[in-house]
Amino acid sequence: MKNTDIKDPLFRSAVEAIDAGNIILLERLLVENPRLLCDRLSLPEQGYFRHPYLLWFIANNPIRHEHLPANIAAITRLLIQQVQTNATKTYAEQINYTLELVATGLIPKKSGVQIALIDLLIDAGAALDNVHGALANSNTDAANHLIKRGSKLTLAAAICLDMTDKIQGLFTNATDTDRHTALIAAAFYGKHTWIDFLIKQGVDVNVFIPASSGFHSHATALHQAVAAGSLESVQILAEANARLGLKDKIYKGTALDWAIHLQGDEKNEERKKNYGTIETYLRSKF
Repeated sequence: MKNTDIKDPLFRSAVEAIDAGNIILLERLLVENPRLLCDRLSLPEQGYFRHPYLLWFIANNPIRHEHLPANIAAITRLLIQQVQTNATKTYAEQINYTLELVATGLIPKKSGVQIALIDLLIDAGAALDNVHGALANSNTDAANHLIKRGSKLTLAAAICLDMTDKIQGLFTNATDTDRHTALIAAAFYGKHTWIDFLIKQGVDVNVFIPASSGFHSHATALHQAVAAGSLESVQILAEANARLGLKDKIYKGTALDWAIHLQGDEKNEERKKNYGTIETYLRSKF
């Protein structure tokens, strides 16, 4: 999205103040217009960013700019204080989802402020349930930090974060959904050793996990292994009777379609070669 999509001029001014790191202007706007702390912005369909509160814009997720201002922590602290005072009924909703946007976001990580913002939001009372979202967006440092701060350690998280000593115990007590999510997560990260372990424990390789799992629910483990560029993972799954013809739920592509598409899009020559090798292997299985 772009700031020009924001038709409310006052709200847009506040967002632009956040983006510019202009904390003086932002504070004045908030004091003079407390509705900015309560109102939800009406935007064209934005998927996970529907009807956002102003606080949510501190994460820059969805991406509007390539960097967050150097004083984004101070800006976030100001907004939290103002929301707590002027929007008590929606305070929990606002900070909980802000944490999710920060933990799953690319720009907070690139700007080097993701961990600081996570701490700030947790200290303000945000709920600790964003580990899978962070992992699904390759934010392993954020996921690890959330666990250190008290988020539940799951089987999927232990596998993604190489917490080897925890995996067997977590597997023993895991539900079927936990185990399926762990397989998808292992494939996403190309953890072929743990994919093999899970398969040998009887985990179904062709399952689509529910959205409530917090991880990618639109594709199978085979799709995710292809995306990871891990030939070993693809081979293990294919040999375990992963259905090559299954299509993902968003792009309607098979694992082979993914390999072809990713190969065409990839600029890194080594990864492009990996996708090409995977394409050749998958074609040989038909």
